[in-house]
Amino acid sequence: MILIHAKMFVNPTKEEDFLVEIQHLITASQEESGNVSYDLFKDTVEASTYLMVENWKDLEAVDAHNKSSHFTEFVEKVPNYLIRPLDVKVFNAEPIK
Repeated sequence: MILIHAKMFVNPTKEEDFLVEIQHLITASQEESGNVSYDLFKDTVEASTYLMVENWKDLEAVDAHNKSSHFTEFVEKVPNYLIRPLDVKVFNAEPIK
Protein backbone atom coordinates (compact mmCIF):
# COMPACT_ATOMS: atom_id res chain seq x y z
CA MET A 1 0.00 0.00 0.00
CA ILE A 2 1.13 3.53 -0.76
CA LEU A 3 0.28 6.34 1.65
CA ILE A 4 0.58 9.98 0.55
CA HIS A 5 0.33 13.08 2.72
CA ALA A 6 -0.08 16.33 0.76
CA LYS A 7 -0.04 19.39 3.00
CA MET A 8 -1.56 22.52 1.49
CA PHE A 9 -1.14 26.02 2.89
CA VAL A 10 -4.13 27.92 1.50
CA ASN A 11 -4.44 31.67 1.12
CA PRO A 12 -7.18 32.57 3.66
CA THR A 13 -8.83 34.93 1.17
CA LYS A 14 -9.19 32.02 -1.31
CA GLU A 15 -10.04 29.24 1.14
CA GLU A 16 -13.74 29.02 0.24
CA ASP A 17 -12.96 28.76 -3.48
CA PHE A 18 -10.24 26.19 -2.76
CA LEU A 19 -12.72 23.99 -0.88
CA VAL A 20 -15.17 24.13 -3.79
CA GLU A 21 -12.42 23.34 -6.32
CA ILE A 22 -10.98 20.40 -4.39
CA GLN A 23 -14.34 18.61 -4.03
CA HIS A 24 -14.25 17.31 -7.61
CA LEU A 25 -10.73 15.97 -7.08
CA ILE A 26 -11.77 14.18 -3.89
CA THR A 27 -14.91 12.61 -5.36
CA ALA A 28 -13.25 11.49 -8.61
CA SER A 29 -10.17 10.14 -6.80
CA GLN A 30 -12.27 8.10 -4.38
CA GLU A 31 -13.91 6.41 -7.38
CA GLU A 32 -10.61 5.23 -8.88
CA SER A 33 -10.15 1.46 -8.86
CA GLY A 34 -6.83 1.48 -6.97
CA ASN A 35 -7.94 3.97 -4.32
CA VAL A 36 -8.32 2.74 -0.73
CA SER A 37 -9.08 6.18 0.75
CA TYR A 38 -8.73 9.85 -0.17
CA ASP A 39 -9.60 12.31 2.58
CA LEU A 40 -9.01 16.00 3.26
CA PHE A 41 -8.41 17.17 6.83
CA LYS A 42 -8.21 20.73 8.15
CA ASP A 43 -5.36 21.50 10.54
CA THR A 44 -6.66 22.47 13.98
CA VAL A 45 -3.55 24.50 14.86
CA GLU A 46 -2.34 26.17 11.67
CA ALA A 47 -5.06 28.29 10.05
CA SER A 48 -6.00 27.63 6.42
CA THR A 49 -3.86 24.51 6.29
CA TYR A 50 -5.14 21.20 4.95
CA LEU A 51 -3.77 17.67 4.71
CA MET A 52 -4.85 15.31 1.96
CA VAL A 53 -4.33 11.75 3.15
CA GLU A 54 -4.31 9.30 0.27
CA ASN A 55 -4.12 5.52 0.50
CA TRP A 56 -3.50 3.59 -2.72
CA LYS A 57 -3.39 -0.12 -3.48
CA ASP A 58 0.02 0.10 -5.22
CA LEU A 59 2.36 2.33 -7.25
CA GLU A 60 0.47 1.53 -10.45
CA ALA A 61 -2.68 3.02 -8.92
CA VAL A 62 -0.74 6.16 -7.90
CA ASP A 63 0.66 6.45 -11.42
CA ALA A 64 -2.82 6.15 -12.96
CA HIS A 65 -4.14 8.75 -10.51
CA ASN A 66 -1.30 11.16 -11.31
CA LYS A 67 -2.20 10.89 -15.03
CA SER A 68 -5.96 11.31 -14.52
CA SER A 69 -7.64 14.43 -15.88
CA HIS A 70 -9.16 15.37 -12.50
CA PHE A 71 -5.70 15.28 -10.87
CA THR A 72 -3.78 17.08 -13.63
CA GLU A 73 -6.46 19.79 -13.85
CA PHE A 74 -6.32 20.35 -10.08
CA VAL A 75 -2.50 20.48 -10.10
CA GLU A 76 -2.66 23.26 -12.71
CA LYS A 77 -5.11 25.29 -10.58
CA VAL A 78 -3.85 24.69 -7.03
CA PRO A 79 -0.94 27.21 -7.11
CA ASN A 80 -3.58 29.96 -7.41
CA TYR A 81 -4.85 29.03 -3.93
CA LEU A 82 -1.61 28.40 -2.04
CA ILE A 83 0.65 30.77 -0.12
CA ARG A 84 3.45 28.19 0.22
CA PRO A 85 4.52 25.23 -1.94
CA LEU A 86 2.79 21.91 -1.47
CA ASP A 87 4.51 19.62 1.03
CA VAL A 88 4.12 16.04 -0.24
CA LYS A 89 5.39 12.93 1.52
CA VAL A 90 5.03 9.38 0.13
CA PHE A 91 5.23 6.25 2.28
CA ASN A 92 5.27 2.53 1.60
CA ALA A 93 2.82 1.20 4.18
CA GLU A 94 1.60 -2.24 5.13
CA PRO A 95 -1.17 -3.04 7.61
CA ILE A 96 -0.06 -4.59 10.90
CA LYS A 97 -1.71 -7.93 11.50
